Amino acid sequence: MTGEKLLTLVDSLDFRRLFIEELGWNNPDQPPAKIELGDHEYEFTQAASYKGLRVWHCPTLPSRRVQRTLDELIGRTSHERLVIFSGEGRQEWRWPRRAQTSGANAKLLVHSHVDGTADPRLAEQLRIITLDLDEDVTLVALLERMRAAFDQEAEVASVQAARLMGSLYNALEVTGVEPVSATLLLARLLFLLFGDDGGMWRKDMFTQFVEGATSADTLHSDLTHLFEVLNTPESDRDASAGEVLSEFRYVNGGLYHDELQLPPLGAAFRDALLEACAFDWAIISPAVFGSMFQTVKDREARRRGGEHYTTENNILKTIGPLFLDDLQARLVDVWDDKKRLLKFHQELGELRFLDPACGCGNFLIVTYRELRALELELLKRLRDLDIEAGAVTAASRGQQSFDVTGDIKVTLDHFYGIEIEEWPARIAETAMLLVDHLANLRMEQDFGLAPDRLPIRIAPLIVHGNALEANWQEILPATDSTFVFGNPPFIGQKEKDAAQTADMKRVWGKDWDGYLDYVTGWHKKTIDYLAGTTRARFAFVTTNSITQGQPVASLFRPIFAAGWSILFAHRTFAWQSEAREAAAVHCVIIGFARSVPRPRIFDYARPKAEPHEIEAEHINPYLLDAPDVFVEKRTMPLSPSLPPVVVGSKATDWGRLTIGPDEYERVRADPIMAKYLRPLVGGDELINSLPRWCLWLVDMDPSEPARSPELRERLEAVRELRLKSNDLPTQAFAATPHLFTYRRQPSTDYLAIPNTFSEARRFMTVGRLRADTIAAIKLFTAEDPDGFLFAVFSSSMMLTWQKMVGGRIKSDPSFANTLVWNTLPFPAITADERQAIVAGGEAVLAARARQSGRTLAEMYEPTAMAADLIDAHDQLDTAVDAAFGFDRPPTLVDRQQRLFDRYTEMTTAGQLTLPTTRAKRPRRTKMV
Repeated sequence: MTGEKLLTLVDSLDFRRLFIEELGWNNPDQPPAKIELGDHEYEFTQAASYKGLRVWHCPTLPSRRVQRTLDELIGRTSHERLVIFSGEGRQEWRWPRRAQTSGANAKLLVHSHVDGTADPRLAEQLRIITLDLDEDVTLVALLERMRAAFDQEAEVASVQAARLMGSLYNALEVTGVEPVSATLLLARLLFLLFGDDGGMWRKDMFTQFVEGATSADTLHSDLTHLFEVLNTPESDRDASAGEVLSEFRYVNGGLYHDELQLPPLGAAFRDALLEACAFDWAIISPAVFGSMFQTVKDREARRRGGEHYTTENNILKTIGPLFLDDLQARLVDVWDDKKRLLKFHQELGELRFLDPACGCGNFLIVTYRELRALELELLKRLRDLDIEAGAVTAASRGQQSFDVTGDIKVTLDHFYGIEIEEWPARIAETAMLLVDHLANLRMEQDFGLAPDRLPIRIAPLIVHGNALEANWQEILPATDSTFVFGNPPFIGQKEKDAAQTADMKRVWGKDWDGYLDYVTGWHKKTIDYLAGTTRARFAFVTTNSITQGQPVASLFRPIFAAGWSILFAHRTFAWQSEAREAAAVHCVIIGFARSVPRPRIFDYARPKAEPHEIEAEHINPYLLDAPDVFVEKRTMPLSPSLPPVVVGSKATDWGRLTIGPDEYERVRADPIMAKYLRPLVGGDELINSLPRWCLWLVDMDPSEPARSPELRERLEAVRELRLKSNDLPTQAFAATPHLFTYRRQPSTDYLAIPNTFSEARRFMTVGRLRADTIAAIKLFTAEDPDGFLFAVFSSSMMLTWQKMVGGRIKSDPSFANTLVWNTLPFPAITADERQAIVAGGEAVLAARARQSGRTLAEMYEPTAMAADLIDAHDQLDTAVDAAFGFDRPPTLVDRQQRLFDRYTEMTTAGQLTLPTTRAKRPRRTKMV
């Protein structure tokens, strides 16, 4: 049946036919019920049921306060229920709320329907809960469907809201409004739009003002006048303000305080504003406001600031293990003890939260929403305990509201933020006020009364400024009840501008070494800020680069030295952002505390997979359950089983000694240069079989440039360019312009290791090259007469070590001989073990040879590797894993753990020991 026909049954109150014949539910299983409440008797008829979920209809439409009480009383015999009240041409559907997420707006949980009107939202909800004839869903699954209707509606609404806000901004750009003024204007309008739909004042009061009291020519002055009224207490207003404006309440809080000079806004902006007025802003969460407002910022602007807007899911990954999970567990623990509940409530009111890179406030918004939801459950439990003790009678519920507005201890002034840009700082302030209003609407659903927040007297403190310059103690003095969290900007070593580099030097002082990502400035500020505390905690979302390569020791040594340990860690996962054209990055989340009774590791099978939790005894900087040992550069291999690996040769030639495909034929036609033409291979050329050459002139006859004008011209250009260099060693190499500045070419055939390779491939794409192929600077080389090194580099164990301790370029692993190869804890092996590893490498080479004509990139395409090549690598892995003491295929975490254990043994003992199989406790995993 179509949505229109379903709504016809709704309008005719034929709920039995609607649910049983059209939606596929079952017949009623309980008789009609009557409930006396005060002086009234309310009749309820069951329309349908499904596995314990019952649909009740009451042909009376009382106030929502009374509805709430009746719903609770019906719930004594119908734990899971949908209750429909009808009367006077209207209906109110109270959808299931048990176990509903705290993020659901009250407006989504009680749906008002006017008989005879189109109601696509209700029609869609009915469609979602329709059951096919042969469908046998569980009660839990049906409840999830019903709740999915709320989520789907909120998601669709968020997309539409973003489009509307983008339209408003586009219309402002045409009028020439400056970005700062546009920021303030849109924040003010957002508050008014939300207030129109969220019950802050009479429904559609602002909409009616725009429609009836403004024109395209006067809108700018009309809005300015309205803002002045909103910023003026009712008692101080000029009586001539007019009847249209007199209804608007005094807002306060600074939102409408600053003077705003607006040019004429024109018809296009007014039309866009009227379209926005027609939208229901109360059904979206303020948690999406940040990403919504970023529809007006371009991608490059976000990158310059290192901004990566955070999804609600990633926020919950952070605040959950940092404090929210503990608070929820404590509520369960004190549930039946009023004295302990009251003590816990008092402690909730002592908590303070700081996001020192708050952006549009998403972390603060979600945290406030979750804590208000937790507090609401606590207050409801206190009320129920009073009823059980006889202090309040259940019958009196319908006669009075429970005024707990004075009992709220989680308030906006406990939340603090620092934001360098004015635009998001404004949005953060506004969004926090709106999420407070949503929390109060939820409270009204359960207690009948909620705080009246106008005029605004309690507000968060959002400081507009550079967090790495600000004195955090002046913003929020740190205590043991302080939590610091957020998503600071990610800007790598090479991307920092001069001001950001100065920030890092100022924050890190003598510990600054130049390797650290900009995000780590927030770690240093935090450990200094919380230095005097014992129970405070902090956590940040960062790129995974802070747990890889050289930066690890630079960051974590001072954190651990300050007395902090890792409380929890989300290992590498793919960033999912709500912002348009979001940056593609891989992230980790790491939380810190001084006392860690039970550390928690959240692992991901794939970067975009869901996390599962792993029990751990200790979490080290590489996010392993292992001791705090740092892997640092070495000049020679740690393992006696391994020879040195060196970097290739560097030309420093500005394209004069290196030859591209477009030059090759001309160079080869010159009889002098042709003698010295050699293949030149870097990492990209090796992996993709790209043609490139060079002039390798180490044996050049000094008289030959005189017989080749082009060779002479090339060498003269190299000489002049080297002389002009600001680098003194490069200037010295001008004396030998025919030579590469650094020459490390092997004299025999050799193993070639790319500097960088794709993160997606299952193995390192190394290869073997002839002695007359010149290795470029982006290639590492090693002598490998029997193929043993080829086998080691081609193993999963080697790739695991590379990804664990090596650096990254974007998300791709970047090999370094000093940090990766020289630290590899390869064990001492027997001759038979070595031969098995060599044989495994030969099997890989043989499988490659059967794919003649394909590049390494094509052979190792993650979704298209040949079966025999996979089998060969499996054979090789078996041999290498056996050398590390495994007698069966290990998991990735097993390999990481074994490698780190071996490294610890070898560096702390100062010598190699034969591999032993460590007895490991069973690991429990669970999906989260």
